[in-house]
Amino acid sequence: MQPTALSVNLNKVATIRNTRHLGIPSLTRAATLCLQAGAHGITVHPRPDERHIRSSDVTELATLLQAWPEREFNIEGNPLHNLLDVVGQLVVAQLPVHQMTFVPDDQGQFTSDHGWSFPADAERLKPLIDQAHAWGLRVSLFMDAETAPMAAAKAVGADRVELYTEPYAAAWGTPTQAHQLARFAAAAQAALDVGLEVNAGHDLNLDNLTAFIAQVPAVSEVSIGHALIADALELGYEATVKAYLRCIELGGHLPYVG
Repeated sequence: MQPTALSVNLNKVATIRNTRHLGIPSLTRAATLCLQAGAHGITVHPRPDERHIRSSDVTELATLLQAWPEREFNIEGNPLHNLLDVVGQLVVAQLPVHQMTFVPDDQGQFTSDHGWSFPADAERLKPLIDQAHAWGLRVSLFMDAETAPMAAAKAVGADRVELYTEPYAAAWGTPTQAHQLARFAAAAQAALDVGLEVNAGHDLNLDNLTAFIAQVPAVSEVSIGHALIADALELGYEATVKAYLRCIELGGHLPYVG
């Protein structure tokens, strides 16, 4: 089984940069340092209002990733808004992008806070997934930790699901922690059972990541931004990425309690 990949979300770096007009901190420099430290990929979420990631950032990062052909570029967002336009420009320019993560955000939403709903969203997602596949891209659907919708997500054409992990993170260190871990383990297994791969993301950090990897089966990728960038402000990118990779490695060696 392949170890869980770490994709670093750079949205918060862009948020800091956008508070001034100096172009610092540099997203391409941040990406380079994370990749040099061993990150398996880079994630961005370009929202329509460009309050953090801009279309130009996406192009610059894709251009950078040409020098890292073994690493992946994951672009997430709402496919009903600007996501397909942003990714389509990369495809036309023959720049690397590997995965599109479809997230049901509203325009101007503060942060992602729920997954897609089935069967309600199936009809509108199907042609968008088909378009991504026509471009040769993998599609991951942002989903809540529920078992029932996984078969529908597979039927609509998804390749992966990304489990929305905020409920687990919020329960960390509380009496409901074990219950939440069990929920996510069951949801992941339901996805695996129908042939989906499993990603995860939202508020995973150095405290809660190892247990998640240990107890949730066969997580292909975690996408981590806010906590990782916050840690990097104190530790630096290299030390932070290596710390997250150690958490993943440790989680992969702990026994799974199913």
